[in-house]
Amino acid sequence: MKRIIIYTVVLAVIGLILGYLIFGRISGEYIEIRAIFTSSDNVLESIGRSITGLKEIKQNILISGGVGAIVGLVIALVRK
Repeated sequence: MKRIIIYTVVLAVIGLILGYLIFGRISGEYIEIRAIFTSSDNVLESIGRSITGLKEIKQNILISGGVGAIVGLVIALVRK
């Protein structure tokens, strides 16, 4: 059980890192990591995130982390 959790967490982190490297750019510059894990506090900030594409970038990075976690889980279960 411990090995399953380790594989899942490690590959989720790797997925987040790869997702950030692939999707984390806006006009040639990487966004702040803090922007990925925080939510919008007000309506204006939410509108700004939608206009700049930050909402889609955040979603793609988190999906990459989720895919990494699923791959880690599958690998751990297959190796067991």
